Amino acid sequence: MTVERWLGEENQLGTDIWTRKYCNNGEDFEQWLHRVSGGNESIAEYIRQKKFLFGGRILSNRGLDQQGRKVTYSNCYVIDPPEDNIESIFDCAKKLARTYSYGGGCGVDISRLSPRGARINNAAKETSGAVSFMELYSLVTALIGQNGRRGALMISIDCSHPDVEEFIDLKTDLEKVTKANISVRIHGDFMEAVKNDEDYRLHYTREVTGEVIEKTVNARELFRRIAETNWDYAEPGALFWDRIENWNLLSNTEEFSYAGVNPCAEEPLPAGGSCLLGSINLSEFVKNAFTDHAEFEFEEFKRCVEVSVRALNEVLEEGLPLHPLKEQSDSVEEWRQIGLGIMGLADCLIKLGLTYGEEDAVSMCDDIGFAMADSAIAASARLAKESGPFAKCNIDEIMSTPYFEANTSKKTKELVRRYGLRNSQLLTIAPTGTLSTMLGISGGIEPVYANYYERKTESLHGTDVYYKVYTKIVENYMRQHGLKNDSELPDYFVTAMTLEYRQRIDMQSVWQTHIDASISSTVNVPNRFTVEETEGLYMYAYEKGLKGITIFRDGCRRIGILNTGEKKDTKKLSAGEGLKRGEILLVTDDVVGKKRKLTTGCGSLHCIALFEPHTGELLETYLSKGSTGGCNNFMVGLSRMISISARGGIGIETIVDQLNSSGSCPSYTARRVSRKDTSKGACCPMAVGNALMDMYNEMQSELKEAGGATNVKKARKTEKTPKPKAVSTETDKMYCPECGEPMVFEEGCNICKCCGWSKCH
Repeated sequence: MTVERWLGEENQLGTDIWTRKYCNNGEDFEQWLHRVSGGNESIAEYIRQKKFLFGGRILSNRGLDQQGRKVTYSNCYVIDPPEDNIESIFDCAKKLARTYSYGGGCGVDISRLSPRGARINNAAKETSGAVSFMELYSLVTALIGQNGRRGALMISIDCSHPDVEEFIDLKTDLEKVTKANISVRIHGDFMEAVKNDEDYRLHYTREVTGEVIEKTVNARELFRRIAETNWDYAEPGALFWDRIENWNLLSNTEEFSYAGVNPCAEEPLPAGGSCLLGSINLSEFVKNAFTDHAEFEFEEFKRCVEVSVRALNEVLEEGLPLHPLKEQSDSVEEWRQIGLGIMGLADCLIKLGLTYGEEDAVSMCDDIGFAMADSAIAASARLAKESGPFAKCNIDEIMSTPYFEANTSKKTKELVRRYGLRNSQLLTIAPTGTLSTMLGISGGIEPVYANYYERKTESLHGTDVYYKVYTKIVENYMRQHGLKNDSELPDYFVTAMTLEYRQRIDMQSVWQTHIDASISSTVNVPNRFTVEETEGLYMYAYEKGLKGITIFRDGCRRIGILNTGEKKDTKKLSAGEGLKRGEILLVTDDVVGKKRKLTTGCGSLHCIALFEPHTGELLETYLSKGSTGGCNNFMVGLSRMISISARGGIGIETIVDQLNSSGSCPSYTARRVSRKDTSKGACCPMAVGNALMDMYNEMQSELKEAGGATNVKKARKTEKTPKPKAVSTETDKMYCPECGEPMVFEEGCNICKCCGWSKCH
């Protein structure tokens, strides 16, 4: 079989993703399949049928250690939380760096660190606080490369920590801790205080000095603060810590404790723990799809679960010597966590004719989820019969947990009673953005984000021309039923933006009932969603038993949502319109010039931009360094390429998108941390892009004020009016570093629906 036949001859995007991300050194599909399956023909067949895929690290890295590569099969780790001393704080940074170098993402909790103002016995006299060290960990994440991208990091803090308010507010400054997700551990006593509008005690005892630091806050006001920052910045996320600790197979095991969560929060783990991932594609288990006779193949699904659990255990065993740190190998050997999850749920429901979030769909998910949990636990028990249970396995403690009692049949209970379990953790629902895009299906438990996406081209005169690219499941349905327009789709084709948030949470809640780890997910809400509704959403999520939740409001200050709204004043391209390939505009002396002085990691940089006086379009750029501003030849080359792109008809938004995809510069990052005087951006090209967009917007403002007058050079400079928080514009979006298209924020991660790039996996 070839990869084209596997993914479909028309699925060029999927083939490109496979070639770019998972194929090693020119291997063909069968060679790749043999490598990633480890010779397990049963799991290889499920991969051939597109019913199962290992996580990205396994698909990319399995077997490469034989070639001398230092790689890990685990996507993410939780680092031992730093203790309240400088040595431990920097040891944590060292562990982060080593883990990133092997390709793993990390989670770290900072709740053990002293709050700001605590007394310390050194030259500083008092500590700068737990939050102050987050920039250090973010910097490490920015510096250590992973095959063309940077590491992923989650930082968490307990809701009772005296620095929690500073933590909540931290990322309202979009220039701070740019390389980490952040979440607050929220406890039940806090949520009850919120319900009753009571005070809540923040407290910390410093063991070295015995100093007790306390602060009383109004719980409802603090909760509102969390909701408000989520509403506008999509962070911090909420981790309902009591539910995390109490709904799993080890909730009665006293010697076990969770130290934190991984970057997308689907895996609570002990210190040194890691997540080894694989996902079952539910959409491939529907028989007679799109018909009145559609049904879910439960028996085949349960067999796939059993085979997948065995395959993940094989990878776990094979990967034990490949972890970056010994403490990680030790933890995995003791507890043997695996993370089997799902993808393609939304596609599965559509094939069954069920509406995501409605009662019958939730009921179907309840049945599928129980079958998955029961089958996975039974499979782990059979493995324990063959190879022994995990080292710390206590059968009575496991069988008495509420999670086990709710998710096992009588037959499975008997298996566990006799043999124990091979794994202490079995199920998770992780981000599958790249994998699901490669297969052309929906990700995780997320609803279909949109029935179609709009792609834009630009004519010579700046007219935006849009065309629709239908989501694969929509395209397949329309083709099978002869539909010409998405307006003809049945009502069960709901999308993330049309769902009522309770439906979205109901779906996550029923899955969390059957998942012993957690679920990486994002509730996407429209721009009109209010702070009060955000509070209601978080309270409803808590009451429905979720382990974690975050929202992403379209148009919020944390950019990244792909606009799917209808565009007005568009037209079709006609023959001969726009520049032909190779045509370049000539630039006369009749231009408007603007200048910005930038501060970069190497010093000063001067950016001059020349604009067309009638349309305000960028024509040319000139860059020159100050006395210490870096490489002049680089500046000349970059300015020439920007200029030729602009004169070739490429819009400034596209140019700036590409500049913003340049990545992080170590010297730029170091200066931003130490001197805090750099221009907006993370490297010279990004700073130039931001400056160009600023000058372009200023130029457009002047044109507008001048009423379209041609003598724009004499139009007075105007102050830019800040945009209201609720307004979203094209320049407010985050764009893919691979292809330049806008990205979607879902499953707790930034995902490109055009090329499959994912920040997380």
